[in-house]
Amino acid sequence: MTEWWRDAVIYQIYPRSFQDSNGDGIGDLPGITRRLDHVARLGVDAIWLSPIFTSPMKDMGYDVSDYTDIDPLFGTLADFDALVARAHELGLKVIIDQVLSHSSDRHPWFAESRQSRDNDKADWYVWADPNPDGTPPNNWPSVFGGPAWEWEPRRRQYYLHNFLIEQPDLNLWNREVQDALLDTMRFWLDRGVDGFRLDTVNYYFHDARLRDNPPDSAHPGPDTYNYQRHVYSKNRPENIAFLKRMRSLTDEYDARMMVGEVGDRGETSIRIMAEYTAGDHLLHMCYSFEMLSHQFTARHFRHTVEGVHQGAPDSHACWSFSNHDVFRHVTRWLPHAESTEALARQAAAMLLSFPGTICLYQGEELGQTETELSYEELTDPPALRFWPEVKGRDGCRTPMIWDMGENAGFSTAKPWLPVKEPQAARAVAGQEADNDSVLSAYRATIAFRKSQVPLRAGHTSFLDLPEPILAFHRGIGGEALTCVFNLSPTPASLTLSDDAVLAGPSRATLTGRTLALPPNGFAWLDRAVDLLA
Repeated sequence: MTEWWRDAVIYQIYPRSFQDSNGDGIGDLPGITRRLDHVARLGVDAIWLSPIFTSPMKDMGYDVSDYTDIDPLFGTLADFDALVARAHELGLKVIIDQVLSHSSDRHPWFAESRQSRDNDKADWYVWADPNPDGTPPNNWPSVFGGPAWEWEPRRRQYYLHNFLIEQPDLNLWNREVQDALLDTMRFWLDRGVDGFRLDTVNYYFHDARLRDNPPDSAHPGPDTYNYQRHVYSKNRPENIAFLKRMRSLTDEYDARMMVGEVGDRGETSIRIMAEYTAGDHLLHMCYSFEMLSHQFTARHFRHTVEGVHQGAPDSHACWSFSNHDVFRHVTRWLPHAESTEALARQAAAMLLSFPGTICLYQGEELGQTETELSYEELTDPPALRFWPEVKGRDGCRTPMIWDMGENAGFSTAKPWLPVKEPQAARAVAGQEADNDSVLSAYRATIAFRKSQVPLRAGHTSFLDLPEPILAFHRGIGGEALTCVFNLSPTPASLTLSDDAVLAGPSRATLTGRTLALPPNGFAWLDRAVDLLA
């Protein structure tokens, strides 16, 4: 069985915003199929599609009302089959999101469950009696604000929703629920998908006794969710048995994989990654949030990579700098950059030098920036509720920029989120033939990674250098590279311990044993050498 995912570069597509084919202002599956050549030319190995299932779209598809059909906004099952066929023709694997911790409140399962305490689906969701004073059964909060419990007068009980009120949590303690969810996964495996990105994978189980979460004295962030340590509402050890069942299912098929989204950071994240990827009977890898923050220091990147490898030595990590839930990284880290373009090139070089699987978010290959939106332009529930302290996720979800035409070639109609001038200036068409463009840099860097066994499979060892220099060796067998990055907007100079030659699309100069790095410069050296600042 091939383990294609181990050194893969995965390209995340946000379907609403990739390409509209029918003029309704919303991206769709035929639009994605039309644009797959662009993705293939990047040199990536797979695409990951954010949710495309039938949904009322309260949370843009992460509220599923039918797990085995395509939402009409995106097309049909036939359109999905055509997309998979075309992707496979181009040598691209297809990964789809699976939202299994919760469904939409419009799902037929919940519509039945909420009716009474004695119907066939009565125990398919998490229900609890109120306290004697009528309050919710415990102190668990919702990620999107307020308590994680909503009253249902027909049952005279509360139901659990870790996210929106319209996203009730499924009761994975019920074996029938597990069986039903596994059947939905089999449906997509039979249609040819190559893997699953498991949304909120650490939320599948809750504490059966519904104990209160303890407080978290650090409580970072602008909302109350982080005022607790969520030891009872998520991250439960009971998850492991269900993950084993999922792995048994995917192992029935050739060369399939699962990557779990672990929505925690720090030591908790590392512990969960270790638990969920231990051995060959659980997840193939976990998707880390550690590099999705504003932190941009050599210490942070080193601590993150070493922390995972030391704290979870048998795990396999999937790294990314941007996705559909966070500010785009060239905007987050711009204070540390000479320019957006310099930062975009350096970010590509650094990310694609890290050990593990790499995930790129659509538009990242263009150096795309975060879109500034007004309150009237928002669609994202957290932003609508907590504006202006919370800006929300819409700014990273605006349409893909293809050309300089109407709506940047995304749609002939008004897009669901606006295309603004700063983003329109970074069109694919404008960068396609420019050998010095960010797009060209991404293509060259991906090709270099693929050509270098040390970058794909080498052991990683970091060099002790002061900020803002990040440097490490990647080596396997008799091959090695030294990867060096100047994480600042000012030039830096280093002295090599031995002779070496610049490799790949480095952005540096090497004179004798003196390596000169411009602002946000980077270099690959053709052997393992030590460096002196």
